[in-house]
Parts: sequence; C-alpha cells; structure tokens
Amino acid sequence: MIEWLMYIALGAALGTVGGLFGIGGGLIAIPALGVLFGLDQQLAQGTALVMVVPNVMLALWRYHQRNRIELRYAVPLAGASFVFAWLGSIWAVGLDARSMRIGFVAFLVALAAWNLLRIFLRSTPPSSELRQPWPWLGVLGSFAGVMGGLFGVGGAVVATPVLTSVFGTTQVVAQGLSLALALPSTSVTLLTYAVHQHVDWMMGIPLAVGGLLSISWGVKLAHAMPEKVLRSLFCAFLVVCALMLAFKI
Repeated sequence: MIEWLMYIALGAALGTVGGLFGIGGGLIAIPALGVLFGLDQQLAQGTALVMVVPNVMLALWRYHQRNRIELRYAVPLAGASFVFAWLGSIWAVGLDARSMRIGFVAFLVALAAWNLLRIFLRSTPPSSELRQPWPWLGVLGSFAGVMGGLFGVGGAVVATPVLTSVFGTTQVVAQGLSLALALPSTSVTLLTYAVHQHVDWMMGIPLAVGGLLSISWGVKLAHAMPEKVLRSLFCAFLVVCALMLAFKI
C-alpha cells in the first residue's frame, strides 16, 4: 500500500511536468524509473508508457478545450506516427538495454542543444497556421513515430520544436499537435512492449493514477506562461533528464 502511494505521488509530479510540456510525463519517468528503481531501459520505457498513454489522452483533451486542435493537421501527423512507431517499437525490443540507454541520452542531449540554439536564433512571429504544406506533416509524423517507438516517448518532444521552428506554430499549438501525434504512437508502442514483457504493470498503474490527477494543472500552467519561458524550461528539463541517465550508464 505504501509503495502504491509512493508511485501515485511520483506519477502526480510527472503528470504535472507532462502537462506543462505536452509530453505526457514519460520523458522524465524513464530516467526516474531507471535511476531510482533500477529498471533496465526497455522495462523503464514500457512501464512509463502505462502512465503516458492515459496522460496523453487527458492532456490532448485539455489542450483541445483551450486551443482547438485542427484535424487537418492532426490526422496526417497521427496516421504516420502510428505506423512508424509500431516499426520503431519492434526494433527497440530487440536491442541491448545498455545501448538503448546510451542512445536515449544522446537523443536527449541533441534535443536540448537544438532547443537551446532556437532560444537565441531570430525567428519570424509564430502563427496558428502552418508555413509548410500538409504532406510535410506526414514526413514529420513518420520520423517522430520512429523516435517514439524506439525510445518510448520521443515522438512528441521531436515534433514540438520542429512544429515551432520549421512550421512556424506557437509553442502551445505545437504541443497540442504533438499530443495528437503521440496518442496513437504511444498506444501501439505500449502494446508492443507489453507483448514482449517489458512492462511492470504493478508500478505503471499507480503512476498512471497519479498522472491523471495532476496533468490538468500542467496544461493550465503551460497556457499561463510566456512563450520564451516555456521554451527555456523545456530545454532545461531535457538537460536534467540526460544527466540523470548519464550517471546511470
């Protein structure tokens, strides 16, 4: 019972972060489960997905309530990510756990560097309309889907900076569309990990309960923050996650 309460409290903290950055909480859950509980990389990713999938569902609904997500943009993103996340997850379950962890750290460092660079680059004012034609959304969905399937939760954090920089959306619009991309990809990835027994359900379920209780607060915070502050926090968050896992390698 005490363990369940601890997992629920951890899930609540992760859910708030997930709502804030539009990532479902899994990106920090993976290093937390690896460092604090000693789970190998695949098991940490699969267990985190138990929390991520319902968190993404709720966060997507909350984002849509506050800032309507355009189906004409969300559908090609979601469709492509679903197919390629399935392929990426099949690849992931066959890899060596240590190699997976090193790859995940490199992935986080690259994302942090890109987001840090974007803070200092001059850019045109963001818009709710996309600068690039819709076929490019399928390309983004495919790449983000592979990353999501391979690393469990990578799709949304790949899509968010690309949508703000290449497609010219605001941070909030990008995070909403990233959640639309993440829902089908995280669902099929969880199924693949579960089939290969890389999920600890007794840990994942209370994490999911805690996340569902708190993720709405994170979404509310995201809409209240200035654009540059939200991006800066997102960058710092990625660096912290990378450092946590780097000490575990």
